[in-house]
Amino acid sequence: MRAVACGPYRDRMRGAIHALKYDRMQPAARRLGAMLAPAIAMLADETPAGMLVVPVPLHRSRQAQRGFNQAQELAVHALSALRRTHPAWRLTLAPNALIRLRPTPIQAGLTARQRRINVRGAFRVPEAAAVFGRDILLIDDVLTTGATARAASQALLRAGAASVRVATLARAARAFPILRGSDVLFDDFQSNANPQPHGANDSAPAATLFQNRILSSHDQPSF
Repeated sequence: MRAVACGPYRDRMRGAIHALKYDRMQPAARRLGAMLAPAIAMLADETPAGMLVVPVPLHRSRQAQRGFNQAQELAVHALSALRRTHPAWRLTLAPNALIRLRPTPIQAGLTARQRRINVRGAFRVPEAAAVFGRDILLIDDVLTTGATARAASQALLRAGAASVRVATLARAARAFPILRGSDVLFDDFQSNANPQPHGANDSAPAATLFQNRILSSHDQPSF
């Protein structure tokens, strides 16, 4: 199980992501999504033939303010490119499979612990049947400490998702464990075979901690 990224969060990549998110240059998403596609393709040989692609959601208030969800825009354009290069790979966009329950403060500038607290319990699957037994590809723009990916993955696994893989445009700071169904866990979450109510086992110890490196399509060193 792996998380993949297009490249490191610095220089031109950082500038392009800032232009998309903060300057609201939505057309940039087409090029950035095309850049994300080869990183996702690194998973093709070892993932199921069909996956649900779930963009990390914004809270409705922030999405209304920004006008779009950058993770969803990246996913749309990445899947468009992948349909041409990997036509047999059934990647289905599911933008409503996960919701953000509250308008969490922006993660930039927070410590790793503050990031975890900020997004703890922030996500929910509104219809568990939509993800139950499915393999999920979670899409976001930047992975730093993995706090957001962790919280989103926890919600998906509690709802019965079979596995969660992560693909981001850029990565920064450090690697984090990747979740797999009921046997690969984060240090503050224990997955079970049966879905649990939202908020259950938030502090359960991990049975297994599986350390994997983040792979970059640009062959950058892991972090």
